[in-house]
Amino acid sequence: MLHGILNIYKEKGYTSHDVVAKLRGIVGQKKIGHTGTLDPDAEGVLPVCLGRATKVCDLLTEKDKTYRAVLLLGRTTDTQDITGEILGETDTDFLKAEEVEKAVLGFVGEYSQIPPMYSALKVNGRKLYELAREGKNVERKARTVYIREIHILKIALPRVEMEVTCSKGTYIRTLCHDIGEKLGVGGCMESLLRTRVSSFCLENSRTLGEIQKAMEEGSLLQNLIPIDAVFGQYRRVQTEARQEKLLYNGNTLCIKDERDVPADKELVRVYDSRGEFVAIYQYLAGLNQYRIVKMFFNGRKTEE
Repeated sequence: MLHGILNIYKEKGYTSHDVVAKLRGIVGQKKIGHTGTLDPDAEGVLPVCLGRATKVCDLLTEKDKTYRAVLLLGRTTDTQDITGEILGETDTDFLKAEEVEKAVLGFVGEYSQIPPMYSALKVNGRKLYELAREGKNVERKARTVYIREIHILKIALPRVEMEVTCSKGTYIRTLCHDIGEKLGVGGCMESLLRTRVSSFCLENSRTLGEIQKAMEEGSLLQNLIPIDAVFGQYRRVQTEARQEKLLYNGNTLCIKDERDVPADKELVRVYDSRGEFVAIYQYLAGLNQYRIVKMFFNGRKTEE
């Protein structure tokens, strides 16, 4: 069994689940999971976790993401993108680039966003897009999202091309809609490209076709990113052989290294005596102990 992360470039027309299903066929294993849904018409970075790396899925979903989007002003749709039914169109000839720029940048920071009806969020056990397809419109609670940065790449009205870095749970479609509402002309998303998820970037992503070719050529491992690469910002701590039983069982550890003592509650990557990544621990200075946060390896070699 393969254990690691593939930085997939999701092409248009595929759902995130389609990508997982195709990868299962390519690599011949079931234990695969993606790290956050991309709409079928969106494309770009989709980290996919294999084997023990599936334990990273929820952690990557929490990370900030960067998108390149095109906002089309003057049109509103039921899906908040150009694939939906047109609900209204408004002339935008009176708009000036300066006021558009001011409106767009006004969304940087925290803002209250109402999720779109065409989304996978559930209300009373049913996905919103299922209800939307039945012609139902239910009340959705606004959620606080955080727009860290917006770089306006080009304004050629009625279109605005922008790069957005945002927190998890942010709908770029809804951001486009809300910018249009603020300008009084409506708006929808014309295109979306995800360029980054945490440290996974567009330039290092691979299409399913490229992964298929690598599998056939026997070079797939060259594209497989180690699990611990996700935690590269954490300090590395290595145990001695006598502590490995405690480590593999997720027990509290006492690792003496007076040269490099972590700060209180600092997260660290813990490796066994052979240098194999095992778990994420947290250092508790008051007790001079490391306590388990997330286990990735149990010491057995029988998972292959």
